Amino acid sequence: MSAPVLVPPLGDPRPMPVPQVHETTMPNGLRLVVVPRPGVPLVELRLRVPFAAATPRTAAVHAARTAVLSGAVLLGTAQHDELQLAQLLQAQGAELSVSADADRLLLATTMLPGGLGEVLGIVAELLGSATYPARQVEAERSRVGERLRIARSQPGLIARTALAERRYGSHPYAQQLPSAELVGAVTPAALRKLHRERVLPAGSTLVLVGDVDPAAAADAVGTALAGWSAEGVAVTAPPAPVTAPGPLELVHRAGAVQSNIRLGGPAPGRTDPQLAAVRLASMVFGGYFSSRLVENLRERRGYTYSPRSSVEHLVAGSSFLVDADVATEVTGPALLETLYELGRMALTPVTEAELESARRYLLGTLALGTATHAGLASTLSALFGSGLSAEWLADHQQALAAVGVDEVTEAARRWLAPTGLTAVVVGDAERITDPLGAVGPVEVRPAPIAPAPQAGE
Repeated sequence: MSAPVLVPPLGDPRPMPVPQVHETTMPNGLRLVVVPRPGVPLVELRLRVPFAAATPRTAAVHAARTAVLSGAVLLGTAQHDELQLAQLLQAQGAELSVSADADRLLLATTMLPGGLGEVLGIVAELLGSATYPARQVEAERSRVGERLRIARSQPGLIARTALAERRYGSHPYAQQLPSAELVGAVTPAALRKLHRERVLPAGSTLVLVGDVDPAAAADAVGTALAGWSAEGVAVTAPPAPVTAPGPLELVHRAGAVQSNIRLGGPAPGRTDPQLAAVRLASMVFGGYFSSRLVENLRERRGYTYSPRSSVEHLVAGSSFLVDADVATEVTGPALLETLYELGRMALTPVTEAELESARRYLLGTLALGTATHAGLASTLSALFGSGLSAEWLADHQQALAAVGVDEVTEAARRWLAPTGLTAVVVGDAERITDPLGAVGPVEVRPAPIAPAPQAGE
């Protein structure tokens, strides 16, 4: 009989060093953040431009135009067409991506260190002289419209959108998916106007991480982006509202074989002293495979494959979110068990073993998420874009290490209690209304209908 293999105990998590950050505010108001990381011959670039809707009244139109602009900005400049831009970037080992959400427009790429000046020159062209040619904009508009039609048929996105609408009301954060009709009405002139008025250096942040000298990088940025200037400061979203949860909303999806359960409520922001405790509470509840929710819904009852919870941050508000996709016939029991586990988190202390396991997982993922150039660049872009600094990483690690059972219990009672969460379910109302009604009040509304393709599309 062979001797058992002994697994050595885990060591203490290593302290996270604060990255060596060099900050500069350029003459045009752009904030430059450079983190030298020699050893890997790559540089990560993240240019974050605050891009929130100016007012709730304009949020729907702004979301539609932003969805088209994020692809159309790459369609050509006064100096180069789309193909030429792609070739110039590829010559430096780069491929520029542009994405947008309710908070920001983000330009991101990876490049060879020797190509920094050339890539910055291309970025400067896009910022200062994007042309939005009519024929290409029409094609991009059609592509975005088709993508939206597909998205609006996905039950998970329907549920996320319904939850945002319930939680945020008229706030711009309620605009999870832009209207296909409004997207179809976007014109090149509207995109040029939006770009001119909202793609502004003051308030924006450029992060460079990798094999780069800070002084040389500042010189390269100053030379390339000297012409990017405009009056005004980039717009950030107003504070997100805190709304009363109300009854569960059931979005009818006829014939659905699966129900999509979503719960959400406010969470502490990145500077709130309770954030570390709430993140640990969320982790114990449903944040990873060893959580209570996974043990209950997946392992014990077989209701779903991957239920989960998380804490997400936007500039104007943070959220605690719960997701579970379950078979139609167990929708009521699955919601009941989810609420039970939330109530148990709020009313009974976690164990020391649960807390320590969650703590190690969070500290490990925090370290892994910033170990690569790309992970650190994206993390710093989000932090600086929220008005924080790199020191937040070490401070948050220390806070996670110091939280005890009492603090987690108090945080769970305040932030995870089921009475404080808004609930949405997408599924077949004819089959699940009665079971859900046994759990609590239910309001039923029809699912959004994806627009049919128009002639010629």
